[in-house]
Amino acid sequence: MKRMMFLVASAVALSGAAQAQSKESGGKILIAYFSWGGNTREMAKQIQQQTGGDLFEITTVKTYSKDYNECVAEAKKEQQANARPPLANEVKNMADYDVVFVGYPNWWGTMPQALFTFLEKYDLSGKTVVPFCTHGGGRWGRSLDDLKKLCPESKILEGLAIGGSMVRRSKDDVVKWLQKIGITKNNE
Repeated sequence: MKRMMFLVASAVALSGAAQAQSKESGGKILIAYFSWGGNTREMAKQIQQQTGGDLFEITTVKTYSKDYNECVAEAKKEQQANARPPLANEVKNMADYDVVFVGYPNWWGTMPQALFTFLEKYDLSGKTVVPFCTHGGGRWGRSLDDLKKLCPESKILEGLAIGGSMVRRSKDDVVKWLQKIGITKNNE
């Protein structure tokens, strides 16, 4: 009986130490993303599988056209107007997160205007921000510069940009990237 109590006490102590280590190395993870055609959503799910973070899809009140050309025109118009489209949902407990992955497709050389709305709505000061992007050839565009302007008090880690047509075959790239930046499940 004493041996069993010792084993239980040891397991509890180890569990507490593991939780403390997780907190020191990044804490609770949020994977916030905007996806139009599903590529960024797929990438977010791959990140979630490797990190155990919470998924949050950024959606707008007004949905974008399902037609690619119409959506491109809508995105261009929003960008030219420096619009901040209203969001349809919100993160209820942003203060609980220490690491925030921010994912988006490259629209007209930067992130969709919905990301500007999201990043201006939440104070990410003191948090670690990790960008990820899907694109049709433009990689990051100027989105990293825009992200740094919107999150000046955040630690921004190296991001990952993957061509939209490659996302479903990019799991190994996602794993290598997460290992490189030191964010994996339980930081294994």
